[in-house]
Amino acid sequence: MAALKIAFEAPDNLGGACPSKSRPIDLVHLAIQTMGDKLLEIEVLQMFARQARQLMKELASENTAARAATAHRLKGAALAVGAFSVAEAAGAIEDAPDDAGNIAALSAAVLEAELFILKLCR
Repeated sequence: MAALKIAFEAPDNLGGACPSKSRPIDLVHLAIQTMGDKLLEIEVLQMFARQARQLMKELASENTAARAATAHRLKGAALAVGAFSVAEAAGAIEDAPDDAGNIAALSAAVLEAELFILKLCR
């Protein structure tokens, strides 16, 4: 009887259902945002990747005030899809728009998120 109880009870640890900020995209957060619609998740991630790429191009050619505004837009888009490392790096540019280190960190975070999205879309 004890074996049946163990086999059919819900686990205490929720398996993989807790948010994972160690991945470039928090898939649990994304699933909540898209109400679990897998096709919508892929569509939203592809749109985010295109937008992030475009905003990175804009960041390279803008003045300080425009760079901070562009970083803010990227931060908002990243938070919406669960790309928390991108959002954090974009927030750092909002605070210090002329810091080349912040721009490099954002570039790396965007690239990591794009590669993750490409793997998911296969």
